[in-house]
Amino acid sequence: MTKPERWRRYWDRKSTTYDAEMDYWDRRLFGDSRAWACGQATGEVLEVAVGTGLNLPSYPAGVTLTGVDLSEGMLAIARDRARRLGHPVTLREADAEALPFAEASFDTVVCTFGLCAIPDPAAAVGEMVRVLRPGGRLILVDHVASSSRFVRGLQWLLELASVPLAGEHFRRRPLRLVEALGLPVRRRERFKLGLVERLVAAKVS
Repeated sequence: MTKPERWRRYWDRKSTTYDAEMDYWDRRLFGDSRAWACGQATGEVLEVAVGTGLNLPSYPAGVTLTGVDLSEGMLAIARDRARRLGHPVTLREADAEALPFAEASFDTVVCTFGLCAIPDPAAAVGEMVRVLRPGGRLILVDHVASSSRFVRGLQWLLELASVPLAGEHFRRRPLRLVEALGLPVRRRERFKLGLVERLVAAKVS
């Protein structure tokens, strides 16, 4: 079994419990991060790792939304959620590391709590930037390496199990990937002992 197929099957299975788990973390750790991210989206919007569509209620009226995810199980739940909300969205299966869109296709790209589990986050961020139009916004939210050395140690221990079992990383910093590509960061917030970081970067050319 190839790695993409392994993780596709993992997230298909995970889709049945994902909403309940994320509801717990949204209330206790992530706070208003979904509204913070989606509320800044404008124009033609791509959400990478859209999952079960938990962000759909947070997008402003008037955006044209496309969502991609590796897991068809996740997308099936997202489609049902979109129907219930009456929220128009194009949903399709795709790999974040090789997005099936032309360069400069979107005004905004959003990814919340997805880069922690994408096998090659640098490739994924590079793809997000590629499909952004000049002047477009890249909006990222994720749990990251804590600003506390003690907590980072705990995260390292957790990764000994979470990475091989679920591909889940706790010590990544998407900010560093964005900076490496030379994108200016227009807004950045970090809270809960540095465990949550959210940012807005611009594609200037």
